[in-house]
Amino acid sequence: MPHATAAWLVDNTALSFPQIAEFCGLHILEVQAIADDTAGTKLTGRDPVRAHELSMEEIEKGQANPNYRLQMSKGPEQQRRTKGPRYTPVSKRQDKPDGIAWIIRNHPEVSDGAISKLIGTTRTTISAIRDRSHWNIANITPKDPVTLGLCSQRELDSAIAKAAKAAGIEAPVDERLPGDREALLEELRAKRDAAHRLPSSAGEEDRPAPSYSLPEGVVDPFRR
Repeated sequence: MPHATAAWLVDNTALSFPQIAEFCGLHILEVQAIADDTAGTKLTGRDPVRAHELSMEEIEKGQANPNYRLQMSKGPEQQRRTKGPRYTPVSKRQDKPDGIAWIIRNHPEVSDGAISKLIGTTRTTISAIRDRSHWNIANITPKDPVTLGLCSQRELDSAIAKAAKAAGIEAPVDERLPGDREALLEELRAKRDAAHRLPSSAGEEDRPAPSYSLPEGVVDPFRR
């Protein structure tokens, strides 16, 4: 449960976002979204100390040195997956076409089979989006599947790297932070600000923006 573990570390420690992302196997922007309460779902924190995956001594080492890489005491129990498509929560299934369209547009070398495993959909749906014969093609907007919560950044990067190797082309380097990633951050920031401007049902004033503290030396990517 990497996202739940990251939520606990954000709320209960002064570890830097890169440290939490590295320990939980997440992208730093996923940790940023959790910290800003802009993640797709509200997460209940999972204590890695009680799960005997991380000691308080290890956390203290990380808090003292932002460059320190946390060492897991024991690996989490691996969940066995049966053959079949990836399970996707009902609330996110409507986002699948947008994620598929993003991969097709930005990485056409990724095969339908790889997309099917990554997103958890059928090849028929992927083919319909490729040739624009999908029944809802007019309303499909390409969006990063990682931002939509359909897969992790590592899974997406792995699928892209394998497809590039099979096609005999150089695997792309993720340099989207100044471009697409910055646009995604702006979108998350706008949604967060819009939510805070909405008055409560009791007529109270706008709620203040959520705050969080960062250890000394760590730069907040949202601060200009």
